[in-house]
Amino acid sequence: MRLPSFAFLANALAVLPLASAVPSSGSINQREHVSVDDAQELSVLQQQALDTALAALDSEEESLKKRGETASCTRQNLEIRLEYGSISLKDRKAYSSAVLCLQSKTANTPSSHAPGAKTRYDDFVVTHIDQTPFIHYSGTFLGWHRYFTWIYEKALRTECGYQGPIPYWDWPKYANAPQDSPIFNGDEYSMSGNGEYIPHDGTVLLPLPGAGGDPIVLAPGLGGGCVKTGPFKDMQVNLGPVALPNAPVGPSGGLGYNPRCLKRDVGPGVAVRFTNSSAVLHVMKQQDIASFQLELQGAPGSGSIGPHGGGHYTINGDPGGDLFISPGDPAFFLHHGQVDRVWTMWQALDPSNRQNAISGTNTMLNQPPSDDTTLDTQINLGHAGGTNISMRDIMSSTKGPFCYVYL
Repeated sequence: MRLPSFAFLANALAVLPLASAVPSSGSINQREHVSVDDAQELSVLQQQALDTALAALDSEEESLKKRGETASCTRQNLEIRLEYGSISLKDRKAYSSAVLCLQSKTANTPSSHAPGAKTRYDDFVVTHIDQTPFIHYSGTFLGWHRYFTWIYEKALRTECGYQGPIPYWDWPKYANAPQDSPIFNGDEYSMSGNGEYIPHDGTVLLPLPGAGGDPIVLAPGLGGGCVKTGPFKDMQVNLGPVALPNAPVGPSGGLGYNPRCLKRDVGPGVAVRFTNSSAVLHVMKQQDIASFQLELQGAPGSGSIGPHGGGHYTINGDPGGDLFISPGDPAFFLHHGQVDRVWTMWQALDPSNRQNAISGTNTMLNQPPSDDTTLDTQINLGHAGGTNISMRDIMSSTKGPFCYVYL
């Protein structure tokens, strides 16, 4: 089955091989030159956000206590999410083993819907394929992905026994050489290494329909081929492609069975341009949710793909470079942990105005036109898991079903 809106997005996100005839566009939002002052300011804001979040948690607990009620989320049961390199080697290994466990279990998605879904891990990829037209450049972008990564965490814990902390990828920390980071260095404690090096050009992203602007030229990474090192060296990608550079759409619109190796093209070119400290600080300093989301994702027509796009295209490859099937690379969830972290910190810096702030409609760039997203908007994750939940209940990382912060 192929979703009706795939054609719109596949064309919108089409890519071309790098050619000298395509000009590189300067971006008012790209931050290629990192300021030491920016890195320090970002660190201060991060600490301020954490302190504010913890103080609010304590205040809520005390307020409920005075009314004879018990807080569901307190410092005592708070889950701490950690930067990948700060997690013990034992827990890093246990985390990748839990992911491999999900990849060994049978899918919950009916084959009548997605014949290519063979594993429990594939359930998450199918859900992302199905819902991509509604969860990017939309009002549900941040909340949906927060819930998605949390349900994935629950699956790792309840179905595969993972007991350690949930890791995230702190983009600026490794922007100068992501391929050498603990995440991608290829040792047994990593999320596997880069793809084998294949000489290749970079990627050119065409403007989204109606957005205007020039194509965005991305530098090639240092890989491009199959991943041959680390825990996922033998991993099989089953679904897609849907919107991958220079590749035909897979069987059944990407929902069919199309087994192939995991490919990556990790390198510093995209990372130093879009995910350095200055780029993240620029996002954090936005004063309203509409601006925050646009700068995080890259305002259409601005020449920027934002830190969100920067993280995805730092991984690149197959499935990482395909918006629809990008969760097929296990590094996706570390990347979106950081996306959620940036949002969580931004909210904590002005909670009275930002905690429940939503902007956007229920479709990507309002194509086709749709209702505005509200706190009452319902989201679901299909066969990935969870239940229908309102945006209202996923706006805070310490309320509703959640009880976690980032260190």
